[in-house]
This record gives sequence, structure tokens and C-alpha cells, in this order.
Amino acid sequence: MPFACKIILSLLFAGFLLPRAVAAKPNILLIYTDDQGSVDARCYGARDLTTPTMDKLAASGVRFTQMLAPAPVCSPSRAGLLGGCIPMRLGAPGNISSSRGGKGLAPQLHLLPELLRDAGYRTHHVGKWHLGYTDETMPNAQGFDTSFGHMGGCIDNYSHFFYWAGPNRHDLWRNGREVWHDGEGFGELMVREARAVIAKKDKRPFFLYWAINWPHYPLQGFDKWRAHYRDRKLPHPRDKYAAFVSSMDELIGQVLEHLESTGKRNDTIVILQSDHGHSVEERTFGGGGSSGPYRGHKFSFLEGGLRVPSIVSWPGTLPEGEVRSQFVTGCDWFPTLAKWADAPLPKGLKLDGRDINAVIRSADAPSPHKDFFWTQDFSRNKNAPWAVRKGDWKLLHRPLDQVTPWKGGKAPTHFLVNLTKDPGESTNLAGSEPARLAELQQLAKRYQDDLLPDFQAARK
Repeated sequence: MPFACKIILSLLFAGFLLPRAVAAKPNILLIYTDDQGSVDARCYGARDLTTPTMDKLAASGVRFTQMLAPAPVCSPSRAGLLGGCIPMRLGAPGNISSSRGGKGLAPQLHLLPELLRDAGYRTHHVGKWHLGYTDETMPNAQGFDTSFGHMGGCIDNYSHFFYWAGPNRHDLWRNGREVWHDGEGFGELMVREARAVIAKKDKRPFFLYWAINWPHYPLQGFDKWRAHYRDRKLPHPRDKYAAFVSSMDELIGQVLEHLESTGKRNDTIVILQSDHGHSVEERTFGGGGSSGPYRGHKFSFLEGGLRVPSIVSWPGTLPEGEVRSQFVTGCDWFPTLAKWADAPLPKGLKLDGRDINAVIRSADAPSPHKDFFWTQDFSRNKNAPWAVRKGDWKLLHRPLDQVTPWKGGKAPTHFLVNLTKDPGESTNLAGSEPARLAELQQLAKRYQDDLLPDFQAARK
């Protein structure tokens, strides 16, 4: 054998010429928290919170400072995540009914679990769904091999009842069949389920979508964490919210420790992200969460409603302990995970999400988005709120802020801001930048014209 061939063979056996791409497909653990505020983790600057799991995860991966949710409310955000599109395109611009029989995402849509299942993954849903409450739209009919959790927007974590408006109803399901675990904590039940998924003896890689329904109200933190914050004299309602965040952090830690103990941590992509900003609803005592330097909250297209905590970690493959400030969106996980999982995208599939692999690997990579659009249902309401962004410029139509008063006491019809110069969205430039205003209005109109046919098709 020639000497050169011997050298090549020795390198191959040593592993030097074998890139990670030829290894087995990575597992994926996608943790989607609920109503967690823009800066509500210690690694995001919340010095009054105790979040060791999230902080450790950030130290082992990449933390985003400009991750924008697909929507500032539950159902459309989840639709954008799992569908890779602006939620309006998927027929879900607003919350989906929490009642049995409530129609959800159209069965013909090709969602992330279906894509991964077709690529050889076993797929599992744990926690909240809120994307349909019929046999055709519950998780098992939308690409998940197994499902355990609640179908509506929220539940009491011990009775597992949906308490909103009468009649009160039980909402806990396993694979499309109602199950009862009266008095057992839903947090512990979710951890048990997630551990079982991870430990399952199966040669296929797993995709676990853990849509943890915390820190969404009701704020039911563990006793140890309520005592922890009582000792630190946090004010109401921050103390109750903080206890629930730390309780959630503890549960996530238990699952990650189990992942480590099974030897699967380095072969698993872990993503932790909030669905949108914090709630200021009556059921959460009018607040408790924080948007930090940003204006807005849940339901608002201001940054505090859209900018969310987001961390991705894949030890040995992705950078560790780094921060990314590029503008990215929750819709981007669809094509990015498809790439990492070597899952071919169906021909003709229309996505608004973009592959952010380059951004994750380099702080110098440009954002894949020149522009983006967020909207409520404008098909029936021409005055529906929306927001459009191009570069550093953002235009909001009929913005919502229930915390910070508007100048003059009334919200403007249009609110124009340069996010680099004014990330707190304090000054309206609509009057002083007429050319920029017109440009973004036209861009919003182009988005609306593009989205409407897909919206109508998805609603049939």
C-alpha cells in the first residue's frame, strides 16, 4: 500500500477526518416556557431571581438578546414555532379556543414534529398544547407519537381543571384520551413524562417538545421558593411570580440532570425559550414579570411583548458561553432544526423562518431577516394591530401598552421607532420621519397581501 494511502487510513481511524455530520442525528429537547418576561432569568440580568438551571444552560450555549417571538400571545406563538411561519399564514393570528371542539391548526399543515418524524425521529409532546381541541388537531394528529398534557390555555396545576368561565372543566390528556391525576402536581407529572421519553429504549433520536405551562398563571410556586422570596422581601406580585419562575427552573434542572445521567447530553440540542412577554392580566395580579429596559408585555407588539429569553446549547458542537445580539425570530427554529436533523423540507413549503445556524456560530454573521411582520387578524378588522420591522426601524399600528402611559393619554395610530437608538420605544418618530413611515406602511401592506391567501386556505 502506498505511504500516502496509509496516512489517510490512519487519520480516518483516528477520527480526524470524520466530521460530526456523519454521526447519529442529534436528539432535540425544545422547552417552551409560558409568559416568561423578556429579562426574567438571572443570566438576563434579573438579579432578584434565582435561576441556576437557566444560568448554567446559558454558560453551556448561546444566549440571544434579540430573539423575537412569532406573536405576543400563546396560540399564535406556538403556531409560529412549530409551523415556521408568521402565524397569520397558518390560520392562527390569535388564541385558539380552550374548549373541547375548538378548531385549531389545519390538519394539512406540515408542522415540525411531522418533518422530524419523517426524518426518522420519535416525537413527543409534554405540557401545554393550545393549538386545537378536536381529534384532528390535537397533538397525536399533528405529528406527535405521544402526548401528555392539557389542550387549552392554562390549568390549575393540582386539580388540572381549566378555570376561566363556566362550566369549569377538567383538561388533562394522554394520547387523545382524558386521564385523571387529581392532587398530583402537574410539574412533577411533566418531569416524570419527560424523563420517560429520554430514557426510552429506542434507537431513533427523540424530539421532545416540552411546552411547560409555567410561569403562566395560576402562580403556584413550591413552598421552598415562596419562603425563599419571602425572606428576601420581594414586593407583591413579583414575589409570587419569582417563586414560580424558580420552581420552573428547578423542574427543568431535574430533566437536564436526567439527560446527563443517561449519557445523552452531548448528543442533544437543548433549546429553552419563552413564548412571549410577561402577563399583566388580573389573574397574575396585574404583573410580576419584567420586560426590563423594553416597553410592553403579553398581547403587545412592543418589544416587551415580543423579545424573549432564548438559549440554545449543544455541547461540543455549538459555541459555549456566548451571546448573540442579531435579530432572529421563533419561526427560525423550524428551518434551523431541520438542517441540524438532516430533515429535508417538503417541496413548495413556504416558510417565514430562516436558518440561523450561521448566527449561532458567529457573532459577526448578519441577521437572516431584512424585515419581518407581526399581526392580529386583519382579514375582518382593518384596524387590527400589527407591527413591521426593517433593519433597525419598526412601525406599530395601534400599539398596546397597559403599563406605561402614552403621551397625551392616548395611543397613536402609528408609532415609529429606531430600535438601535431607542430600544425602550419611548419616542414616536412618525411625524418627523414621513418617508420612513410611508416605506414601512407599504412594506406592511405587502406582507398583508402575501399572507391573506394563505390564511384563507388554512381556515377552510
